[in-house]
Amino acid sequence: MKRVVVTGLGIVCPIGNNLEECWENAIAGKSGIGKLTMFEPPENCVTIAGEVKNFNAADFMDEKEAKRNQRFVHLAVAASKMALKNANLKLDASNQNDVGVAIGVGIGALGYLEDQSFTARTKGIKRVSPFTIPGFIGNMAAGVVSLETGAKGPNICTATACSSAGHSIGDAFMYIQTGRAKAMICGGAESALSLVAYAGFGQMKALCSDFKDTPEKASRPFDKDRSGFIMGEGSGVLIVEDYEYAKARGANILCELVGFGASGDSYHFTSPAPGGEGGARAMQQALTTSGLKPEEVDYINAHGTSTDQGDLCETQAIKTVFGEHAYKLNVSSTKSMTGHLLGAAGGIEAVFSIMAMKTGIIPPTINLENPGDQCDLNYTANKAVRRNVNTVISNSFGFGGTNVSLAFRKMKD
Repeated sequence: MKRVVVTGLGIVCPIGNNLEECWENAIAGKSGIGKLTMFEPPENCVTIAGEVKNFNAADFMDEKEAKRNQRFVHLAVAASKMALKNANLKLDASNQNDVGVAIGVGIGALGYLEDQSFTARTKGIKRVSPFTIPGFIGNMAAGVVSLETGAKGPNICTATACSSAGHSIGDAFMYIQTGRAKAMICGGAESALSLVAYAGFGQMKALCSDFKDTPEKASRPFDKDRSGFIMGEGSGVLIVEDYEYAKARGANILCELVGFGASGDSYHFTSPAPGGEGGARAMQQALTTSGLKPEEVDYINAHGTSTDQGDLCETQAIKTVFGEHAYKLNVSSTKSMTGHLLGAAGGIEAVFSIMAMKTGIIPPTINLENPGDQCDLNYTANKAVRRNVNTVISNSFGFGGTNVSLAFRKMKD
């Protein structure tokens, strides 16, 4: 199997529109969660969101092309182009067939589909846009990234709810390991802040409906007052490459992607398996495939959604896999600052995980004032901490009982 390294990072999310801004705000514990502005929420609707602010798609693609595509695609293109620039990877006829795209999307342009459905029913089908189908389907993020960058290698979209980006990075990992690509643009994108999404998640009681006047306090993973997640939007993208290919072109290697674990709960379509059994198997598989021992892991970027059962089960899963070492490593949930980016979550959290290794700074879990029952690990509460971080696990779990863990390690010769 070929070694896989990370050479570039790109991110746009509720706490910033580029890598430097996002990381600075993450380690400062700054919340990007505020009042929902994407649409006017009706009575009894949750009014809080993690929105990307001051973003202009025309900064990253032709204005005409931007108008043809929806916001989740815009975000994916922006993060991908920033990641390529960060990696100093230029695509041309000499290498574009060897570079692929794997961008996971959980939902796609749900708001656009809502609008076109309304148009069809109230104004007739002749008024529906010819861009409707390519406008909302999830794989258009990967498709348009390919169009915008010239990447002609494997082009895929994994849609596994909130683990979509994690699975896509894992897929890219395996494509390179087996020689099917030399480099992959991989991660996730999401922008599903729409009425139906809020109504659906709201009816499930999955969203936090508290803290209306202090939205920055609403996402509080592992805290006893957690009451649901906050939806966010954005995109996080990595450039991963065959080690020999990256070395030959003189790339600045950020770290090595060494492990990928994936599992299914086979338990319930929304609730995690008791004790986080499925998540534990994903983490164990990430360790096994990487050859890492549990005690070698320094930091876990938790899925940590701020839901009662989700946070508890993940905590139990960490204890199952790491035993006594669970109390010696740092854990944090950056969703406390960004909200839950659904299919894009694993992408931005992989970026944060790698930055923690690069800088030796672990971003905090903000709003953690009183840990919840059985939530007794070191969640890096409220303030970033300095620590020599050699190895990181990044977790992403989703509806349908789907679980992903990625293992990153500082580069070794």
